[in-house]
Amino acid sequence: MKRDDIRNIAIIAHVDHGKTTLVDKLLTQSGIFRENEQVGERMMDSNDLERERGITILAKNTAVQYKEHIINIIDTPGHADFGGEVERIMKMVNGVLLVVDAFEGSMPQTKFVLRKALEAGLTPIVVVNKIDRENARPVEVVDEILELFIELGANDEQIEFPVIYASALKGVSGTEPNQLTEDMKPLFDAIIEHIPAPEVDYDAPLQMQVTLLDYSEYLGRIGIGRIERGILRKNQTVAVMKREGSMKQARIAKLYGFVGLKKVEIEEAKAGDIVAIAGIEGINVGETIADPEQPEALPLLHIDEPTLQMTFVVNNSPFAGKEGKYVTSRKLRERLFAELEKDVSLRVDETDSPDAFIVSGRGELHLSILIENMRREGYELQVSKPEVIVKFINGKKMEPFENLIIDIPEEHMGAVMESLGPRKAEMLNMTHLGFNQIRLEFLIPSRGLIGYRTEFLTLTRGYGILNHSFDSYQPLVHQEVGGRREGVLVSSETGIATTYGILSVEDRGVLFVTPGTEIYEGMIVGEHNRENDIIVNVCKEKHMTNVRSSTKEETVKMKAARVLSLEQALEYLDDDEYCEITPKSIRLRKKYLNKSERDKHAKQKKMEHQNA
Repeated sequence: MKRDDIRNIAIIAHVDHGKTTLVDKLLTQSGIFRENEQVGERMMDSNDLERERGITILAKNTAVQYKEHIINIIDTPGHADFGGEVERIMKMVNGVLLVVDAFEGSMPQTKFVLRKALEAGLTPIVVVNKIDRENARPVEVVDEILELFIELGANDEQIEFPVIYASALKGVSGTEPNQLTEDMKPLFDAIIEHIPAPEVDYDAPLQMQVTLLDYSEYLGRIGIGRIERGILRKNQTVAVMKREGSMKQARIAKLYGFVGLKKVEIEEAKAGDIVAIAGIEGINVGETIADPEQPEALPLLHIDEPTLQMTFVVNNSPFAGKEGKYVTSRKLRERLFAELEKDVSLRVDETDSPDAFIVSGRGELHLSILIENMRREGYELQVSKPEVIVKFINGKKMEPFENLIIDIPEEHMGAVMESLGPRKAEMLNMTHLGFNQIRLEFLIPSRGLIGYRTEFLTLTRGYGILNHSFDSYQPLVHQEVGGRREGVLVSSETGIATTYGILSVEDRGVLFVTPGTEIYEGMIVGEHNRENDIIVNVCKEKHMTNVRSSTKEETVKMKAARVLSLEQALEYLDDDEYCEITPKSIRLRKKYLNKSERDKHAKQKKMEHQNA
């Protein structure tokens, strides 16, 4: 039978197309909050980093009441690095709201997430958001979306999608771009009318698949999923069908439902409900909670494989332990393995050295979010240059390739095309968007994208928009792809950077440090103008003499230092360098701090290369 009192939907969109703001308005207008209740903005972005960056990192669910219906809404990440979450969410819902910007139209992440939804056979509703934006082009955007649906192989029912025009910021919507009501009622009505109710069987043996994980210090792992059939009760004994095929019995210690933004403890839940369960040790994504007398496993969920890896090393620089709270390998290991409890797309492998761990993730953003969280928690660590994971498929060496979409003003097209040549990008498509904007589409090895974002923003003077998503594994490009062209300025001394020392090396390149910065030998203090690394002394002090200087009264202008963010520092790294990360500082350094050691290892590497 159909359970008509419930609708389960996921909201999918490209980064910054306004889906979290849309969820805010749906929550507020459903009357879930008291009149005097303090309500923030972007309520679903619970993590500090999500609020700062304006992106959704973790999938989260909420429930709103509309008339006599409960609408379970799952807010999905819009970035391909968190695609592992998106794919699994599709198993929990019957339909999707595809939110698209009224000017930008469909972008790579829209395509990536929508493909997953259509493959799962879900019913779509298209929401053209930011309809009040200057240069909005709703009619063309709907045509683009229709073309995208056809390109992704949507079936006849999916292509007949209803369209709702909205401004999530103002909380208005309507079925025509120029006829908007003062609330979200048209969108609520479209959800009830078009999204199918879940089909349920209360009398059948229990079946529920865990699709998301949460973690609590008190309760351990919490599994979240939709009950496919049967009834689930608190303290009930269940069978847990593990990923590898084994089965164990467990008891449901706590059972939670969702109301608004809160988890609410409940005694029982029925098929069609989205619930959270606690008390099952080691529960994992894709595992089935079943009736112990008639256990039946649901098909296993596919989890996206990592495509990028980095080595996380205990901080062993001369400044180790000065700024962080957790500095030992034991603490680093504990923290990385704790992250595995809730992030299923992450891999952590131990190495021969107890101080180094190989951490694999879905992309630079995925790993940099983990590093940023650790640094805020008080950890000190060092990381190596990100490397793509090469696989052997049918005996051939394969590497990941990405679909890259670039929106730029026309005058920067030549410079961007030239910069992508050495990175082995193959152009697939070019579209004129109007307003002097052009869209370029490329297929590029993931290696070629490492470190490209900063160069791209410089080339386009900050006016370019760059987006990419994983495409496929393809034969390895046996050439050097991308990489940094410039050498670096390496400090020869340990001490404090002085104005005099910095001025004496300014003409050699761009500096990363300012007067007063603490420096150690082997630390990278700037970028050289040429391709080779050079040793500099920025701690040099001016010797005092009793000779009066004729130029004493002249003022000297110092160039501004380039301050690297965490992502820029990770992109900047070369093979023989580490990025040292502490709660207060981000420093670049050579793996071997002493010049003679560096030369010895470079010589060894050269000989190995020649022998190979």
